[in-house]
Amino acid sequence: MKTILGKKMGMTQIFTENGAVVPVTVIQAGPMTVTQVKTVETDGYDAVQFGFEDAKPQRVNKPMTGHFSKNDITPKKHLAEFKPEEGETFEVGQQITVAEFEEGKKLDITGTSKGKGTQGNIKRHGHHRGPMTHGSKHKRLAGALAAGTYPSRVFKGNAGPGRMGRETITVQNLELVKVIEDKNLMLVKGAVPGNKGGIVRIQYAVKGEDK
Repeated sequence: MKTILGKKMGMTQIFTENGAVVPVTVIQAGPMTVTQVKTVETDGYDAVQFGFEDAKPQRVNKPMTGHFSKNDITPKKHLAEFKPEEGETFEVGQQITVAEFEEGKKLDITGTSKGKGTQGNIKRHGHHRGPMTHGSKHKRLAGALAAGTYPSRVFKGNAGPGRMGRETITVQNLELVKVIEDKNLMLVKGAVPGNKGGIVRIQYAVKGEDK
């Protein structure tokens, strides 16, 4: 199971041996700790629960405190479940680090996009604006939404103004340029969804030549 949770630290650039500039996103990936192993017999399905990033004990509620203390694990801020591949086995307390990943491989990275708040239809959906000449009453408006006689209503899902961003986005086939094991860092070519400090899920690309 080549999957790990990480925190987006920001973007920078590095230089290759031939002097080319490569824009990269810096991700603090792991270490993840196995906090629970679920089976069909005990939970009804097979899964492995991982915890990422230590949390202060006073910020963890009583049920989660009991969950961590039962296995003598430091409380974690973020928990996630992944389905293990056939033949894989995990033990509570086991750690997953960036050492599991190889440089040059392709990655699929999932994160939450930046929230833009309420936006108009032009920015949100890329609609064209109206004439900007003097006297024009249709500049950045949504325009006609429905016919008068039929259907005499607005269809559901009609593109218009509204909340934009804050959605789960997956960017596929990003190259893993460099792994810095002693600092738990990954340098990934290109942009990754989300704000600085946002949590992302990193896994080997499902579709890619260098899987």
